[in-house]
Amino acid sequence: MGAKKVSASEFKAKCLAFLEDVSRTGTPLLVTKRGQPIARLVPVEGEEPASLLGSVSYDSEADLLAPVGEAWEAEG
Repeated sequence: MGAKKVSASEFKAKCLAFLEDVSRTGTPLLVTKRGQPIARLVPVEGEEPASLLGSVSYDSEADLLAPVGEAWEAEG
């Protein structure tokens, strides 16, 4: 699969979306100016995507609905 081509002006307007697309799909992006290639955006190799899997834990013995030592007031 070849690199997707995009003009520099379109890249400037949609830079963050293009960065996300390259990261997600792994497909390089060729940026052109007046039809001539000026840059190639490629995904980082060998790096694992950021993940929050396993980063949250909870105490199964704790009462999740109990106050946490703070007074709560309701307005009504």
